[in-house]
Amino acid sequence: MIKKLLIVTAAAALLAGAYYAMRGLPVFTADNTGAEKVVLLHGLGRDEKAMWLLESALLDAGYDVFNIGYPSTEQPPEVLLEHVAGQIDACCANSSETVHFVGHSLGGLLARDYLGRRRPERLGYVVLIGSPNKGSELAEVELDESVQEVIGRWAGPVARRLDTGPDSYPAGLSAPDYPVGVIAGTRGSRISDKWLPVPNDSIVSVDSAKLDGMSDFVSFDVNHWMLRNDRAVADAVIAFLENGRFERDAP
Repeated sequence: MIKKLLIVTAAAALLAGAYYAMRGLPVFTADNTGAEKVVLLHGLGRDEKAMWLLESALLDAGYDVFNIGYPSTEQPPEVLLEHVAGQIDACCANSSETVHFVGHSLGGLLARDYLGRRRPERLGYVVLIGSPNKGSELAEVELDESVQEVIGRWAGPVARRLDTGPDSYPAGLSAPDYPVGVIAGTRGSRISDKWLPVPNDSIVSVDSAKLDGMSDFVSFDVNHWMLRNDRAVADAVIAFLENGRFERDAP
């Protein structure tokens, strides 16, 4: 039964990714050159197309958005970091404008890793959306070889580094010394509730998303995949980039 449930979960994630890939990347016409910049990083098993709604909302809010893609299922996190770091350095390292970071899931961990090593001269705010800051308990579920093969083909080598142990990729990241807001989802499922603490977003528990030293926290009743496509989440991201809090009317 567990084997079937895990295969169904992996298949659902694959279908969601295929849907956005087939849609193609929308063409945005806004020219916000010279405005505050936002580095946008997608999650595991996705590409920059998956962030189109959030990118659109940020552009409409007047930000100059750099939606960065990387081969999330092909390399370990250290190599993925090199891939995104080159793009971030090219667009933003010496920017005279404020540079914010917004990452979904694995993208949030890569943003933390980058900022723990180097950062733009004018770093602004950082928002982590559904990122497993303490690792994911799903990485520790005991599986037979056939299930490991199915999930391994989808998630790649990085998935094996996302456990909750002291040697995991999240555990090795530096604690933030910059303002960071955390967004979590609370819409789990009967499948995820078997292996994850409740509440969870079907992939990441709320407890794992929370980060010591975070400036603010908010949760939404959506699952892991919809966090990046929910308008209320986008509004919360923009509010945090504006004033460092998720409430728009914060002082």
